[in-house]
Amino acid sequence: MGWLAAGEAYEVALVDGRVVARQATPDAPAGQEHTPRKTLPAEIRDRPEVVELQRFAQWLDRHAAECAAQVTTWMVSSLPVPAGLLARVWPDEAWRTALRDIVVVGDGPDETGFLRDARDTGELSVVNLDGETVRLNLPTVTMPHPVLLPDLEELRVFAAESGMVQGVEQLHRATWRKPEGIAPGTTRVTEFAEAEYRSWFHLTARATSLGYKIAGSAVVDRIRDAGRIVTASVGMSDPYSEEKAWTGHLTWGDADGQGTLPLTEVGPVAWSEGMRMAAALHAGRSEGTEGSR
Repeated sequence: MGWLAAGEAYEVALVDGRVVARQATPDAPAGQEHTPRKTLPAEIRDRPEVVELQRFAQWLDRHAAECAAQVTTWMVSSLPVPAGLLARVWPDEAWRTALRDIVVVGDGPDETGFLRDARDTGELSVVNLDGETVRLNLPTVTMPHPVLLPDLEELRVFAAESGMVQGVEQLHRATWRKPEGIAPGTTRVTEFAEAEYRSWFHLTARATSLGYKIAGSAVVDRIRDAGRIVTASVGMSDPYSEEKAWTGHLTWGDADGQGTLPLTEVGPVAWSEGMRMAAALHAGRSEGTEGSR
């Protein structure tokens, strides 16, 4: 984006998402004619050009966050995404930042790689683990949840050695794999229970800051796993009877959070995302506590 006149003495522009100004007058100090100032001069802060640029910068930030959130939803849910849609949004820098280097999977084992380009024809270019560029001409691709990627460690190593930085957390998203030998009829995970918070409000603030919702006396996350919606829930202590607050057990239920699924029926993505939520809530417990009463 070029520089815009802001009065007679200054020009303004967006640089790295921030509105900056530089002097535009012939009598500017030598060597500073085109040097952006560290702060906006007071006399132009309320000018329309500056205000509009600031609003545009805020819109760009929101747009980038929305693009990243949508790609994260596709990835966590492992939803099929039309290749034509990726091609249409690819020219947008915010979309491209969120999508570039995400691992996509086609129909076969040889159609897995890091997304590098999406052409207007719908053709996708990916780099596989052999370092080769592969062209995919498919109606849809998926961006698998990392727990579903059989070559996860190899993909992580390849990305690190190639200097790839994903715009959304896929390869380095915290994952948990369901252990074998769970006793039939077991319905809850106690590993992260009884994390102590200073108050119910601190606990709920932690939950919402992480993107989770509060439903009754639980922190919940709705997860799509193999086409099925499952609700992971971490219980909370009663805000009206306790001065402090504690997390409860982790359980899984149906889409509406009703009923309780046996742990043996919880799928790999739902298990991983539920454990991720419980671990994050446990990590935010009050300093100086051991996480239990």
